[in-house]
Amino acid sequence: MSDPGLSATEAARALGVTRATLYAYVSRGLIRSQPGPRRSRARRYARDDVERLRRRAEERRDPDKVATNALQWGVPVLESSITLITGNALYYRGRNVVALARDASVEEVASLIWTGQLDRARPAGAAHPAPLGGRSRRGTFVSRAQAALALASATDAHAFDLRPEAVVRSAWRILDLLVGVAAPRAHGDCIEAALARGWRVPAGARDIIRAALILMADHELNVSAFTARCIASAGSQPYAVVGGALAAIEGVKHGGSTARVESLLEAMRARRSLRAALGERLRQGLRIEGFGHPLYPTGDPRAAALLALLGERFHRSSELRFVREFARAGTSLTGDAPNVDFALAATSRVLGLPPESGLTLFAIGRTIGWLGHAIEQYALDQIIRPRARYVGVAPDDRPS
Repeated sequence: MSDPGLSATEAARALGVTRATLYAYVSRGLIRSQPGPRRSRARRYARDDVERLRRRAEERRDPDKVATNALQWGVPVLESSITLITGNALYYRGRNVVALARDASVEEVASLIWTGQLDRARPAGAAHPAPLGGRSRRGTFVSRAQAALALASATDAHAFDLRPEAVVRSAWRILDLLVGVAAPRAHGDCIEAALARGWRVPAGARDIIRAALILMADHELNVSAFTARCIASAGSQPYAVVGGALAAIEGVKHGGSTARVESLLEAMRARRSLRAALGERLRQGLRIEGFGHPLYPTGDPRAAALLALLGERFHRSSELRFVREFARAGTSLTGDAPNVDFALAATSRVLGLPPESGLTLFAIGRTIGWLGHAIEQYALDQIIRPRARYVGVAPDDRPS
């Protein structure tokens, strides 16, 4: 367990059982345990195992309540073999994402998510799309990407071939298309090289762009991934899947939060005392964006990995000193570690990227995951159709 876990008292209280029952669960292999801190005989108990048992008990007691909360944080509603979030770690098909961000290419990770194989080679028929030269660069990345997807899908004769191998070929074309929307692409450029060239980043920044794309590639069943699966479940083609997911990611409660952090960093850059300025923000009833994540109570590992890379490559940067000071002040005031929205905004500042590039990195990286979820959903061949609990006016069948 990378998460420190719960004490026996905390675990038993969460389950509503005695400590003796808790120990029985452990002996039956239902809950993992590990030694506690040094010089302590107490053991710690896996938080995710405890939560899983708690949900099972709740479902038996009140199935209607579970159904009502099924689309909220923490209650699984679909099966997937792509991403595992456990403790304070994240895995793509069993491989640690932080390690992948250090050592793998974006192409290898895309192949891993789409096919299960860590393979840089593209299948036949996955050639790069035509260059986007001459097309307008006005508007946000998301709006331009949606327009490009609509145009490309109309000319892709294979778009509606939903067999797994065909969708993988479409996925490569879609990913390349979105990279071309973000930055002009020279022939032979890998994905991070195209973005680095288009954004004119300093030496050493290419690996950070690569790592950011990999760290953002998937995050289980977030709102944009769920949107992607719903669209795929209707039998829509992959271009439509990505177009719909882009609409979701732009929302301020999802990827759009990255742009809000960028704005906050810009507004605070000239403040003499960041702690005082952020404290005043809290007193006004405003949030400090970019801190805390419900799935990572001890800190977002994606943010930690990206900020560590920035520190390694740009340790003399004045912008890095600023974002580190901001992170210390924000953590001190909120009690939460920086999340990936903060890390992406910090990356944008330290590398000197164009405005809203954090969201662009988020969206291009997450496109890999959306297409992975689409491939899974096509294979299931089942439409996602939850029911609604009616809470409106009671029917009146009396004759008028």
